[in-house]
Amino acid sequence: MPLLQFFIYVSSGILVCILYYVLANHLHDYFYKKFYKSNLQDSKLRAWIFLAPALIILFIFLIYPVAETTRLSFLDNHGREFKGINNYIWAINDSDFRQSIFNNFLWLIVVPTSCTFLGLTIAALADRVWWGVIAKSLIFMPMAISFVGASVIWKFVYEYRGPENDQIGLLNAIMVYFGASPQAWIAIPFWNNFFLMVIMIWIQTGLAMVIFSAALRAIPEETIEAARIDGAGEVRIFFFIIIPFLSETILVIWTTITILVLKVFDIVLAMTNGQWGTEVLANLMFDWMFRGGGDSGRGSTIALFIMLGVIPIMIWNLRRFKMEDNK
Repeated sequence: MPLLQFFIYVSSGILVCILYYVLANHLHDYFYKKFYKSNLQDSKLRAWIFLAPALIILFIFLIYPVAETTRLSFLDNHGREFKGINNYIWAINDSDFRQSIFNNFLWLIVVPTSCTFLGLTIAALADRVWWGVIAKSLIFMPMAISFVGASVIWKFVYEYRGPENDQIGLLNAIMVYFGASPQAWIAIPFWNNFFLMVIMIWIQTGLAMVIFSAALRAIPEETIEAARIDGAGEVRIFFFIIIPFLSETILVIWTTITILVLKVFDIVLAMTNGQWGTEVLANLMFDWMFRGGGDSGRGSTIALFIMLGVIPIMIWNLRRFKMEDNK
């Protein structure tokens, strides 16, 4: 039954698109001939008619929410009384907000850089061994796991029990085996942020590796062979030929993972719920918006700060794409 419903929904969507195309095309031709009485090829209205559904959806799901969030950020916790910039003043002076900003910066520095470096390194090395395909498959597998599922897996890795108890956490079991004391890893201030970052690195490295593997095949083999003939070692080839050739791919992967990191929420919620100094902006927004009385004003203010973090990356990418098109 679910499969039948799936086909019905998909078929209905396709049918609606076809009907819209036929009907919109017919009405455009009819009214354009009737009122303008000119060549249909000169009409610029047709493009806007076909773009209309996408623009309406863009307005409903993107532009309107941004405008509404901005409006709510100037109101009180119930979204009724105007408070001016009080919510923004609160955010700047709030210690939890400043801690979240700091933690987000840590994530932005460590996670995209690590994923990009590991993905490129693994992609370059895996093609040199016969079991490289198996290794790539194993590294890519975490991509199929949700952030919450991955967090549950790593929670068992970091699991801590008192020194007098048997350690079921993998990391603490290893520590005890070598005679060291077990640690409550995700409760260690500052360093626990890095233990959480490992989860996202574990998931996203596979994506970077797959993209780099495809890009590496586009490097001319003649260029690499010529460098070897000239006496260049593998390290020099990697840093002076492979990396410059993949510079655009590196930027794309780094940007993609950076935007993902700015929205990180699931891992922190599932692992620590923001305790022990691991709070990030998305979790803080969730806490204020849906917990603690449901303060829509402060929650919206934090949401806008998250959006402001994404905008510079978007502008930079748009400018870079424009420069590439002008070449």
